Amino acid sequence: MNPDTLNTVAQSITMAGGGLAYSLAWIGIFLMVALSGIGSAWGTVIGGSASVGAMKKREGIFANCMILSALPGTQGLYGFGAFFILNGHIVPEINLLQSLAILTAGLIMGVVGLISAYQQAQIVANGIESIGQGNDVFTNTLILGVFPELYAIIAFASCFLISGVIPGLA
Repeated sequence: MNPDTLNTVAQSITMAGGGLAYSLAWIGIFLMVALSGIGSAWGTVIGGSASVGAMKKREGIFANCMILSALPGTQGLYGFGAFFILNGHIVPEINLLQSLAILTAGLIMGVVGLISAYQQAQIVANGIESIGQGNDVFTNTLILGVFPELYAIIAFASCFLISGVIPGLA
């Protein structure tokens, strides 16, 4: 291949890269919000279902069940919050490296949000079931349920840190 052909191909890739970079960044944002939201929806359904079963066995436990069932809902909020942190960096002039940083942040927040919400729901559902059987485990369940939350918080903090690096990637 002669140098002129290589130069033409490189220019074409650069021009197409602007659209590709822009698209990759929005895919990252989409995955971040969607996956963490799916995890929260899934998790709150698991907790809510356990609550309905427990309340059939024992009256007066709705408040505790509601609090525990709501715990997995926070991961979706972290994904939504990270959207506001990262979306300002998505401009038509975004380069490929910046877009890959946003895509990576989106994958981190989305996947961690999805998995931690589901796993947190498993913990709270077991606690809710035990509360329904008459055991006084609300506080212990709340404490144990917060452990998966830590990883969602770390993923959210990662989005914040990545956001700070993006301008330097220009």
